[in-house]
Amino acid sequence: MFWDKKMETLNPADLQALQLKRLKKTLRSVQSVEFYRKQFDNAGVAVSDVKTLDDIQKFPFTKKQDLRDGYPFGFFAVPMRKIVRIHTTSGTTGKPTVVGYTRRDLDTWANLIARNMTMIGVGKDDVFQNMVNYGMFTGGLGFHYGAEKIGMAVIPSATGNTRRQIEMIRDFGVTTIHCTPSYAMHLSEVAEEMGETLESLKTGIFGAEPWSDNMRHTLEDRLGLTAYDSYGMSELFGPGVAFECPERDGLHIWHDSYLVEIINPKTGERLSDGERGELVVTPLIKEAMPLIRYRVGDVTMLMEDGCLCGRYKKIARITGRSDDMLIIRGINVFPSQIEHVLLRIPEVGNQFMVYIDRINHLDEMTVEVEINRSHFSGELADLARTQKKVVKELHDTLELRTTVKLVEPGSLPRFEGKAKRVIDRRGDI
Repeated sequence: MFWDKKMETLNPADLQALQLKRLKKTLRSVQSVEFYRKQFDNAGVAVSDVKTLDDIQKFPFTKKQDLRDGYPFGFFAVPMRKIVRIHTTSGTTGKPTVVGYTRRDLDTWANLIARNMTMIGVGKDDVFQNMVNYGMFTGGLGFHYGAEKIGMAVIPSATGNTRRQIEMIRDFGVTTIHCTPSYAMHLSEVAEEMGETLESLKTGIFGAEPWSDNMRHTLEDRLGLTAYDSYGMSELFGPGVAFECPERDGLHIWHDSYLVEIINPKTGERLSDGERGELVVTPLIKEAMPLIRYRVGDVTMLMEDGCLCGRYKKIARITGRSDDMLIIRGINVFPSQIEHVLLRIPEVGNQFMVYIDRINHLDEMTVEVEINRSHFSGELADLARTQKKVVKELHDTLELRTTVKLVEPGSLPRFEGKAKRVIDRRGDI
C-alpha cells in the first residue's frame, strides 16, 4: 500500500532508485499522449536519455494552458473504457481542466490520503466530518475515500448550513474535521454565537487556500484542536500530495509518488534546496493522466533540514503564486475568467476591478464594472436587470458568489503598463 510506513522512510538511495524506475515508466506511458509525443520530438529527447533523476531536466515543462488546450480528454493516456471518474477544475475562458482516473488511480489516491491521516495519528477510533464540496472539486471525495480506507466513521456533510454542521459535531462526537481554513474560522464564530464548545474536536485538517500561522493559532484557540495543513491539486490527483506531520514545520511531499523540482519561474532554471521558487511536479504513479514536469504555479522551496519524524525532504508552506491565480473560498479564480464573462455581456464595458475582502472570516469578491451607456435607456430597471445578469454569468462560470457593482463609464482606472485589476485586501488573521 502507498501509505506503508516503510515507503515513508526509505533511505535516500532506495528512494531515488524507486523514483527513477517509476519515472521511466511514466515517460513510457505518456507516449500514448499526442501532446507529449510532439513535445519530446521537438525537444529531441527520449526515455532512453534518462539515466539519472537529473535527466528529467532535458524534458520540456507542461503548463496549465497545455491542459486547457487539450480539453476535454487530450491528456488521457488510457482508453476511455478504463476511465472510471472525471473531475474538473476551473478554466480561464469557460473551459475547465479535465482530470481522469482509472480504478487503480482512485485506490492510489485514497492510499495517499490515508498516509496523510495516519501520519497525524487519526484512525478507526475517530469520527470524521468532511465539510467541503462533494462535486467536481476533488477535496470532498478524495478525503472521503482516504478516511474510509483507514476505518474512520465518515460524515459527508459537504458545505453550507453551518448551524447544522455544528449540531452534527456535537451530536455525533466528531473528533476530526476537514474544510477550508476560512470556513473553519466562520464555523468557530457561529459555534460561539450558539454557545457550543465542540469539546469532542481534536484534529483539524485545513487546505485548498493559503493560510497563515496566525490563523492556525486562532483556529486552535477557538476550536480547541490541533490544526494541520493539507496540500494538493486536481491535476496531481487532488489533496494528498503533501501534508504536515506532527512537527508541523513544512509539508512532507510524498517523494515515492512525486518527483519535485523548484525552479526560477522566469528562467525555468532549477533552484537549490532552501531557495524559494515555483513548484514543478512529475507524478510517478498516475495511470489515466500522467504529467511530465507540471508547473504547478505555487511558490515554495525544498527545505534543507531534515525532519525529526524521520521522513524525507519537506517543502515549505505555500507562500503565494507565480501567476495571477486567486483562491477564493477554495476555488481557483483567474482575472481572465472574469474578463471573459464581462466581454460577452454587451450591457457592460471591458473595464473592471476586482476587490477581495475577508468578511466574518470568509472571503468575499466584489467586481466593479463600467456600464455601456449605449445599451441603457436610463431606467433604473435596466441597471437592476444588468446587475442580476452579470452576477448570474459570473456564478455560472466561477461557481462562486460575487457582489457586482455597476459604475459610470470612465470612472475606473486605466493602466499604461500591465493592468492591475485585482486588489486583495485580505490580511493575516
